[in-house]
Amino acid sequence: MGGQACVLYGAAEFSRDTDLALLASPENLAQLEAALGALGASVIAVPPFDLQYLERGHAVHFAYDDPEGGRMCLDVMARMRGVDRSLSEPVGAPDDPDAGGGGGRG
Repeated sequence: MGGQACVLYGAAEFSRDTDLALLASPENLAQLEAALGALGASVIAVPPFDLQYLERGHAVHFAYDDPEGGRMCLDVMARMRGVDRSLSEPVGAPDDPDAGGGGGRG
């Protein structure tokens, strides 16, 4: 999302990290925490990786070492400023009642 901001403001630079938007739930947090553990990722700045901070709109910053890419940075967020809060609600496909049911928006 930082790279998009760079483009929006006309910067010739781009962000050098990966941004993840997480649908904030205890289940998703646990799954992402397991994946980050498998990568050997660790939190490199405040706040800690906790649902309460994600729900407040904070990003949590991680880093890990990739054998081919070197030091990699990853930012996780659940709320983005200026984005309608309803966009962070789960949406299921029209034919998938287990994925939130009832189809898409609009």
